[in-house]
Amino acid sequence: MTAPVDTPPRDALCDVRVLDFTSVMAGPFASRMLADLGAEVIKIESLEGDQVRARPPMRQGHSAYFGHLNAGKRSLACNLKAPEIRDLIHRMVPRFDVVIENFRPGVMARFGLDYATLSALNPRLIYCSISGYGQSGPKAHQPAYAPVIHAASGFDMVNLHYQDDATRPATSGVFIGDVLGGTHAFGAIQAALYQRERTGQGQYIDVSMLEAMVGMLVYETQAAQFPGDARRPLYTPLRTRDGFIMVAPTSPRNFEQLTEAVGHPEWQQDPRFRTNADRNANWAALLSEVEVWTSQRSSTEAEAILAKHGVPCGLYRSMDEVLDDPQLAAREAFAEIDDGAGPYRVPNPPFRMSGSQARARNHVSQLGADGDAVLSAELGLSGEDLSALRASGDLL
Repeated sequence: MTAPVDTPPRDALCDVRVLDFTSVMAGPFASRMLADLGAEVIKIESLEGDQVRARPPMRQGHSAYFGHLNAGKRSLACNLKAPEIRDLIHRMVPRFDVVIENFRPGVMARFGLDYATLSALNPRLIYCSISGYGQSGPKAHQPAYAPVIHAASGFDMVNLHYQDDATRPATSGVFIGDVLGGTHAFGAIQAALYQRERTGQGQYIDVSMLEAMVGMLVYETQAAQFPGDARRPLYTPLRTRDGFIMVAPTSPRNFEQLTEAVGHPEWQQDPRFRTNADRNANWAALLSEVEVWTSQRSSTEAEAILAKHGVPCGLYRSMDEVLDDPQLAAREAFAEIDDGAGPYRVPNPPFRMSGSQARARNHVSQLGADGDAVLSAELGLSGEDLSALRASGDLL
């Protein structure tokens, strides 16, 4: 009897082909997730390239930032304003399933690459546009990067409201709006691909980063409409001997476990903490009492004791520590890629699939490196054709 062969799972998106006109972060984040699931992604860049190619960390002329966002894609660098290039893309569109772009509204139409034009060439095409404010409305044409959207969405002022000692909104450094917009685009494309299987028709997807950020403010949206209740409990860092720890005793059982962990079971009968309503009203006092205990211990000691009793908690860690986290290692949360300047790690998608690979692919294209191969394979262009395009300055 022949032993069964352990074959690797088939990629969920192995037959999906994507023309990716995105740059910077929101769009590339979405298209990298498509590539992580096995989609063939052709990144269409300007002759100068995605501006992130020049952003640090740089090593030997290669940006790890760019590689993080664009692993698994092939690069075709061209002049989208040239009629010859536009015509070539028109000829390619019927062979692809998805177009994704994050220009300002109207730019793709000026290139002759808008949804109306391309869907006429391929009715099964799924076309996704990501922009700061969406494709319609009074602000649709205003430029917007993630920090602008954080401010416009209410997110920054909500955070200011939660910081009792702050006098101005926090400085932006983590681009939540980009990642959130890209994630929603990825999900919407999957839904559209599924619907196309049932109907045979493609469709247009309009992703607004502003709306993605507003959608994240679940409690705050309702509190703004129905004000007047007492301020809800806030989760604050508690000081330890060598850092900080987050403790979140959200349920009645968590509170009981907390009192046992810190050696104060009598708190269960304390009038300030007896019921959930009492604890909410005296939340700051409760955390202050717990901080007396945490401040006498190291972060790791406090976490070990609290976790042993089932109390939700976690240390505040640096990114260096996160990269070496045993939990993430056990989950194989990082993949190693090499862009030609040496290997480095990037996160895999945060989900695992029993029937499909979901991981970053070890390939980072140099600017325009795949143009000849793509155009000759897709459209049968000869060496002479490619040389003519390059001589005209329209193809890198």
